[in-house]
Amino acid sequence: MKKTVTISTEYIRLDALLKLSGMTMTGGEAKSVIQTGKVTVDGDVCLMRGKKIRPGQTVVYRGETIIVEGDAT
Repeated sequence: MKKTVTISTEYIRLDALLKLSGMTMTGGEAKSVIQTGKVTVDGDVCLMRGKKIRPGQTVVYRGETIIVEGDAT
């Protein structure tokens, strides 16, 4: 399944993206799944919860893909 998340800023932190997209319920849960290597960014495992995710990047967790887009306004 693919989800698209639109951000109006230059970037969003990886842990905040997981919470915003509904993939995790809390920031603590997001931190845990990131630190245990369950999240990939553009195909590479990412262990940094503060990783800056910019429009055009793709995040995968539990087989679900999040595509980040920028706000065109």
